[in-house]
Amino acid sequence: MKFDNVSVAAKANVYFGGRVVSHTVLLADGSRKTLGLIQAGEYHFGTEAAERMEIIAGECTVVLDGTAEALVVAVGGAFEVPANNGFTITVGETMCQYVCSFLPG
Repeated sequence: MKFDNVSVAAKANVYFGGRVVSHTVLLADGSRKTLGLIQAGEYHFGTEAAERMEIIAGECTVVLDGTAEALVVAVGGAFEVPANNGFTITVGETMCQYVCSFLPG
C-alpha cells in the first residue's frame, strides 16, 4: 500500500503508554488516514468519525461496542466502526500494523 502526494504530521499519536503509536497522513483530496503499530495487549478505542481499519501486518481480534462477536482480522482484512462508537482490539505476541481511513459522515 502506498500513498502519493501526501502531508504527514511529524508528531506521533501515542496511546496506552506508547503501546499504540500512529502518524496522521493528509491526502491531496483532503481525506485523512492514520498509519500505526499496536503492540501485544488489549485496548479500547472510541470513535468520533466512522473508521475503516485495514490490517497490513500481524493479526488482531476485534469486538465492536454493543456486540459480543469477536472478529479475527489478519493481513489483508479490515473492519469498520461506526461514528460515535468504539471497539476493543486485542493483539497477540506479534505486533499488528494498520491503516485507518476516516470515512465520510
